[in-house]
Amino acid sequence: MNYSRFITATSAARWPSPIRTTGEMGTEILGRAPKSLISLAPGMPNPSTFPFKSAVITAEDGITIRFEEETMNRALQYSQSAGIPELLSWLKQLQVKLHNPPTLNYPPDRGQMDICVTSGCQDGLCKAFEMIINPGDNILVNEPVYSGTLQALLPLGCNIINVASDEYGMIPASLKEILSQWKPEDAKNPKKNTPKLLYTVPNGNNPTGNSLTGERKKEIYELARKYDFLIIEDDPYYFVQFNKPWAPTFLSMDVDGRVIRADSFSKVLSSGLRVGFLTGPKPLIERIVLHIQVSSLHTSTFTQLMVYQLLHHWGEDGFLAHVDRVVHFYRNQRDAALAAADKWLSGLAEWHVPTAGMFLWIKVKGISDVKELIEEKAIKKEVLLVPGNGFYSNSSAPSPYLRASFSIVSPEQMDVAFQRLAELIKESLEEN
Repeated sequence: MNYSRFITATSAARWPSPIRTTGEMGTEILGRAPKSLISLAPGMPNPSTFPFKSAVITAEDGITIRFEEETMNRALQYSQSAGIPELLSWLKQLQVKLHNPPTLNYPPDRGQMDICVTSGCQDGLCKAFEMIINPGDNILVNEPVYSGTLQALLPLGCNIINVASDEYGMIPASLKEILSQWKPEDAKNPKKNTPKLLYTVPNGNNPTGNSLTGERKKEIYELARKYDFLIIEDDPYYFVQFNKPWAPTFLSMDVDGRVIRADSFSKVLSSGLRVGFLTGPKPLIERIVLHIQVSSLHTSTFTQLMVYQLLHHWGEDGFLAHVDRVVHFYRNQRDAALAAADKWLSGLAEWHVPTAGMFLWIKVKGISDVKELIEEKAIKKEVLLVPGNGFYSNSSAPSPYLRASFSIVSPEQMDVAFQRLAELIKESLEEN
């Protein structure tokens, strides 16, 4: 892999912060240094000034996480930009267990697997986009796509090329047809402006709820190899898949070191902790860590230690058992949403059964654009939904779709909500 062509001038111009580098080296040195060593290097606040001295956090299964004064002082202090070492080590073992990346033992310059912790999945994605994308670059995306992704991409001035998708995710034949306007060797010629990046949410896509099959991923990965573009595998709903076995990931297929995978604990531990992690080729992860050094410095040490202590206590099997409990809950929520939709929306709308995630993507029949219906009239019916327009790069184009989330409301509330939506659709159809 020639990573230089994927790195913007801004990203290439970043260099390690001498303060961060010295501080992180100093932390390692102090851990094995004699007590007589006097360090004047770190510009850290003195922990004796911190007002917080201890904390006890109780998990639902009775596990107690204790932050005594020494641990608390560390939790409230600066830490390594890539993430605290023990959490990085745990995450690496998890990725090996779940995905067994071919790049695990590659040389660093050939795309060896590396990991960094980010302040939520979105933070890592923004940094990856800004590392790769120049104004005018062609980026492959399967719309509709999460609105936060569009908000990150559009200001970068890239050309978003939409690849068609269906209930099984991105359609490889559509991607192949788009790529046919270039030749594989064009990737070596900057003037040809071949796509640099394909972005996809492979499981429980927000908003559609669709998931890519393993066979489609293999076809897409081979096209990435042929036309030499990177794949960003944004997988926040990986741990909320309703059917087993889970489909293999792009990371598990990545023999070249061309996949950046974004994972999140938001859906299975807590969204407010803001702990996500990126896995990808070392040359690219290092660039992202340099960006972290000058933006947030690092993800909260407190939340990293909190997550690590819980994961360490659980172990991998305990964590995956917790994931199974989460999946069971959301599967029941999905089934309740589908039952309510069948009851009230049959004949008025269409939808597919989501195999992961938290969303039902509903196409209203007979109404070409539901924006006004949802944003103005639905509120009067006391039901809140999201119109589909906001999930497309051209948000002003009419859309008959809406997104319904089944994550929080009770089955009884879902039933009432879809009844109100059905009444609203019928009234609108009668008016027209």
